[in-house]
Amino acid sequence: MLKTDDIALADATASQACLPGHIAIIMDGNGRWAARRSLPRSAGHRQGVDTVRDVVRWVGEMGVNHLTLFSFSSENWSRPPAEVAYLMDLLKRFIRKDLAELHRNDVKVTVIGRRDNLDPEITALIGESEQLTRDNRGLKLTIAFNYGSHDEMVRSIRRIAARVADGTVAPGDITSAMIAEGLDTAGIPDPDLVIRTGGEQRLSNFLLWQCAYAEFVFVDEFWPEFSRETLLRAVTEFQSRERRFGSVATAAVP
Repeated sequence: MLKTDDIALADATASQACLPGHIAIIMDGNGRWAARRSLPRSAGHRQGVDTVRDVVRWVGEMGVNHLTLFSFSSENWSRPPAEVAYLMDLLKRFIRKDLAELHRNDVKVTVIGRRDNLDPEITALIGESEQLTRDNRGLKLTIAFNYGSHDEMVRSIRRIAARVADGTVAPGDITSAMIAEGLDTAGIPDPDLVIRTGGEQRLSNFLLWQCAYAEFVFVDEFWPEFSRETLLRAVTEFQSRERRFGSVATAAVP
């Protein structure tokens, strides 16, 4: 017999036109989840990786084309060195353990964020992940790692400024499309639905440019306890909204 969330998944998947094409998730609450259980923060991060595996599978089963996960921000370097080192180690282990399975499941992996200040071993693993899965045609999984939206936009604008300085672009010819083309997400569609776990209601420097017309759903569950039911609730909420992209409601158009 189908469970309630299985039925909901079937119902949500039945109407592909209403599904978000791109879901982005701010994975928040690992530390608080651990603290409430009198566990070290590392236990929350470890459990959070298990949730990542589940969510990638659920989103793929649902038929969504793009999933972006905010895993480590450019501001997270200010955390205690031991915690940062553990997070770096978790990333290495995740890639080594899960890359083959992601590849078998036809998942294409892309990592956005700065790489010039990363451990060369991590940079090499990221490159290996992207190279191995670059031709896959299933779920497009984007990991935002060492990522900050302000930094991303500054880097894009600097590239345009260099073109203005050398005379290949006139200031009056600069467009929003040019800025978007210089972002880490160039070629990836903007998110339709952004989910943040942990009860906080802010973007925390995540995809600020790309989320101009995204729908936001904030859930109280910490990331380690994020369930398929929670995902389905967020998608159902998305499906209930009317997206106008700056226009007026359809019924109001004469």
